[in-house]
Amino acid sequence: MLLLEIKRQVFLPLLQTVANIVEKRANQPILANILIEHKNTVLSVTSMDQDIQITASCPDKSFQAIDFALTVSAKKIVDIFRALPETETVFLENPDHQLLIRTKKSRFHLQTLPANDYPLVILPVEQSNHIQIEQKTLKQHIAKVQFAMAQQDFRYYLNGMLFNVLSDQIELVATDGHRLSWAYLPEPENPVPGEWIVPRKTILELFKLLKDESEQFVNITIYSKQICFELNSIQIISKLIDGKFPDYHKVIPKNHTNVMQIERLEFLQSLQRVAILSTEKFRGIRFILSQNELKIISNNNEQEEAQELLSVQYQGIPLDIGFNVTYLLELLSAIDTNHVFCHFNDANSSMLITLPERDDFKYVVMSMRI
Repeated sequence: MLLLEIKRQVFLPLLQTVANIVEKRANQPILANILIEHKNTVLSVTSMDQDIQITASCPDKSFQAIDFALTVSAKKIVDIFRALPETETVFLENPDHQLLIRTKKSRFHLQTLPANDYPLVILPVEQSNHIQIEQKTLKQHIAKVQFAMAQQDFRYYLNGMLFNVLSDQIELVATDGHRLSWAYLPEPENPVPGEWIVPRKTILELFKLLKDESEQFVNITIYSKQICFELNSIQIISKLIDGKFPDYHKVIPKNHTNVMQIERLEFLQSLQRVAILSTEKFRGIRFILSQNELKIISNNNEQEEAQELLSVQYQGIPLDIGFNVTYLLELLSAIDTNHVFCHFNDANSSMLITLPERDDFKYVVMSMRI
């Protein structure tokens, strides 16, 4: 029985959108599959793991189909469609509880599992918080924050990004205990205040799907234990992390009076060069600051050393202070301003980085002994 006739270039993007989250070693065999479904004239594909579910729907009617639902190996079907010629028309059939993928010259028989066994997430019918944000704006702000999220930290509440919805803005915050990134979005319409921690994997997938130059909106619906993002015919449903995020307001310095202004790209390139000879495990570098001059030094266990001398705007006290160079490289690569401000107190205090004429972003890096 013919289930679906579709162009390869129409179906492959749907498969690629959802396939990224499929675990290679899924706890349940069916979670290594994706759900392909045509119902009420809508063609959709869905994948999920224990924390996140993504559904991508075909935005047009450039296909022919009957109503059906089945699950098939995510990796195999994606690999098959990638390997097919770009303009190929593909037919999906369902003989003997298998999926037959055929073109004029190719045939592939894949095993399926019942669609009824696929553990789809059903959103609760309860009071929820609805927020609408321009995709471009949300992506720009997530870019400045996401790299500071922890990875597999035993403090599970750090393995994600905080969405703190206030009456006049939404704060995005991430920290791994060594650095903290904070940004805020303009006032949403009629928000319900609250704090929600979105898992790291969800943030990374959402970031990939948000459009850089799109003026379209992403609709966010927040429930007590779940969050739903809807954009570009794509729906992402994710669990929320149940925990209390640290009081980040106490971490952001407010009285650092020694301020260095430096050109961002020159700073980034100097750090990239110095990082080559830093110790691989600790990635430590030294800042030696004097009037209008910054010397950056790194060395390693082989007694090798790198130095960079930069002209900066600085009138504060002389300082000799150490940092993890990776934390600085990740930030400077994620922003696009011409200059940054680095705020210091003393050699034992953290550094605060801000952007010129902007109050919607702050980045804190703990100092380290070198």
